[in-house]
Amino acid sequence: MNDREQLRALLLERSIRLGDFVLASGRRSSYYIDGRRTTMSGKGQLLIGRVGLETIDASGWRPAAVGGLTLGADPVAYAIAHTAALEGRPLDAFTVRKEPKAHGTGRRIEGCFENGMSVVVVEDVVTTGESALRAVEAIEAEGGEVLGVLAVVDRGEGGKERLEEAGYTLVSMFTAAELLS
Repeated sequence: MNDREQLRALLLERSIRLGDFVLASGRRSSYYIDGRRTTMSGKGQLLIGRVGLETIDASGWRPAAVGGLTLGADPVAYAIAHTAALEGRPLDAFTVRKEPKAHGTGRRIEGCFENGMSVVVVEDVVTTGESALRAVEAIEAEGGEVLGVLAVVDRGEGGKERLEEAGYTLVSMFTAAELLS
């Protein structure tokens, strides 16, 4: 199996749960995708780094850094930056806090981010696009240029359309439909 096939198998094994669930959006669903069970695993980190970097390249994006809203985006960003480093490519990672720190520097964006930087926002799972848009807002407020949004999984429940309406392209490694077929 290639990296993408292995990642699909790992997502199915670790992250997909069938049943009756209430999502963060308040919607009910017959399945739940807990991306962290894959993105925080050693094998998931390896595969997400490889497939994520490959997907960024295929999209034509050339970011200086990747990151997004903590917590779902963090392991995705770190895996991609690590893979880039292994390949000798410059690509850093950052984290967008939900709220600015109340002490120290008081920053909302932590890690390797600077004003004027071109970035790709990453997510583990996109449903409504709300988390990605919150990250975009913080990044642009700090002078960053968002090239697009990369998700491990797009649930196909309006997030892509919402991001496109706001002027951002969403590219996903997988859709929920692909995983559940």
